[in-house]
Amino acid sequence: MKRRKFIQNSSKAGFALSIMGVYACKETKKKETEAADDSEQAGKEAEPFFKLSLAQWSMHRMIREEGVDPYTFAEKAKNWGFTGLEYVSQLYNPELEDAGYSEEAMAAFVEKSNAEAKKHGLENVLIMIDGQGNLAVSDEKERNETVEKHKKWVDAAAAMGCHAIRVNLNGSDDPEEWIKNSIDGLTKLSTYAKTKNINVLVENHGGLSSNGALHAQVMKAVGMDNCGTLPDFGNFCIKRKQGTWDCEEMYDIYKGVEELMPYAKAVSAKSHDFDAEGNETQIDYAKMLKIVKDHGYTGYIGVEYEGSELSEEEGIIATRDLLLKVAKELG
Repeated sequence: MKRRKFIQNSSKAGFALSIMGVYACKETKKKETEAADDSEQAGKEAEPFFKLSLAQWSMHRMIREEGVDPYTFAEKAKNWGFTGLEYVSQLYNPELEDAGYSEEAMAAFVEKSNAEAKKHGLENVLIMIDGQGNLAVSDEKERNETVEKHKKWVDAAAAMGCHAIRVNLNGSDDPEEWIKNSIDGLTKLSTYAKTKNINVLVENHGGLSSNGALHAQVMKAVGMDNCGTLPDFGNFCIKRKQGTWDCEEMYDIYKGVEELMPYAKAVSAKSHDFDAEGNETQIDYAKMLKIVKDHGYTGYIGVEYEGSELSEEEGIIATRDLLLKVAKELG
């Protein structure tokens, strides 16, 4: 009887220990899961509300003055901590220009750019188009020719997996003429781009395109879902002093970005100079990013450094760090 009781007691004790073990294991797993969730949440909180891309224009002196190969764009952007690429068409001249932007030359540009982006694991975001004519010119024949020239770049953007091309609305200086011409040029180009699943984005890039109210009026009138804006934090000079780069008529930069954000499919973080704390001296980044965030924008913000005090690499990194710092402060 004693032996039987001992066995029964041992069985009960073993069962109790087993239950305690299961409970302890469950508690451990629960704590591990909670810790993982906390870690994941902390990671999410640390992430900015946007993705970071690099505007190739930030490297224009490297390319034009130092002889840096424009096809090293992806490699350099990767090393500087970016995930998206914003190409600039004119930085591939004279190669493309000398070839008359032929089908063969454009195909080579696409193939080489795609290979580099893939090699370094970066996303092709958009192509900024310059020097391809005036989309808001009053001469209809010239305007139509400009649309045709841009179609090659729409095709290139589609072949590269970009979501957009950035265009300029140069042409008439008369507001009424400019609005009418802009609507016509953009509608024609966007109609073609829609067949390629490409957005046509207009940057505030001088002249009447830097008048936020007029620019927004054009967007509303075009009314196409693949035609939008690319607000730039700093390009709001409407008129420059004769023969100089000094601005004579400046549009309010914060008002302008506010007016363009409802149509934004990309954003450009312009920078020039920085103070000792790393803040941009001409643009209140906290104010700008709050405008962008308040409009629910979560896409790419492209760093576009144009200063001369820092080297291009230093300026790019300073702008990147400022964006990340301000995003964290905004929460």
